[in-house]
Amino acid sequence: MTTTYNCTSEDQRAEGLQHAQRAISEKKCIVMPTDTVYGIAANAFSPLAVTMLLASKGRSRQMPPPVLIPRVNALDGLATDVPADARALAQAFWPGGLTLILHAQPSLDWDLGDTKGTVALRMPDDHLALDLLSMTGPLAVSSANRTGQEAAQTASEARLQLAESVEVYLEGGFRPVKGTNAVPSTIVDATSTPFRVVRQGAIELERLREIVPSILGIGETVAAAEPEAPQEPTTEDVAEEPAPADETGEKPPVEASEEPASVKNAAQDAAPATAKSQAASENQPE
Repeated sequence: MTTTYNCTSEDQRAEGLQHAQRAISEKKCIVMPTDTVYGIAANAFSPLAVTMLLASKGRSRQMPPPVLIPRVNALDGLATDVPADARALAQAFWPGGLTLILHAQPSLDWDLGDTKGTVALRMPDDHLALDLLSMTGPLAVSSANRTGQEAAQTASEARLQLAESVEVYLEGGFRPVKGTNAVPSTIVDATSTPFRVVRQGAIELERLREIVPSILGIGETVAAAEPEAPQEPTTEDVAEEPAPADETGEKPPVEASEEPASVKNAAQDAAPATAKSQAASENQPE
């Protein structure tokens, strides 16, 4: 039976959190607010629960959900080979609207979909979400809407789309702020260098570059080093290798040639069949 709790009331908030925790342990889905939009959540370590989450949204395994965590130090339990710059971004913008794509811990017993060894992590800046995460541990979370539809900004909006596929709806009011549009998290692929923004969202590129100056924006490329300019020939060089004379017997003037600049091709954006696509999809709350 589907139940909605008005979590702006302290009594219903406590009851709703307990019911949501129980539903997560029973491998069912719940809807909760985040600092961006409302999300549909499930036990990240239950393949059955994640499958139910994807089915509720009408999404395939090729679009795996990100994982929300309650604390920054939970990062190392879920990701491996975390670069120092990724840690710096987490320290600067967590909790908040930044999702980091990292290499997943290979020893973890979970199945989020076709991630190809990566995981997208975020710590939300929302008290209700963090309270639930502290009770349940990491949760697989995607925006609380059917794929292709508008992201829900209230639990009641989410229920119109997801209906009975969700056990518990936690209503915490409008997200992010009433009268504003839904803004997803910014997603940064930190699995290779330089880091690359694969979805622009709540955190502007300029703010990210205050922490990691080399980070690339969407569509940006890495400029190659400029080729060295040829040295001007010396008098001795000219004497040793005289230019051929033309038909009149006059030596043609030496013309300066222009040197074209070159750039490297950009590294491919995050692959759609990985956790990079999960986070880059248009309707996720991370």
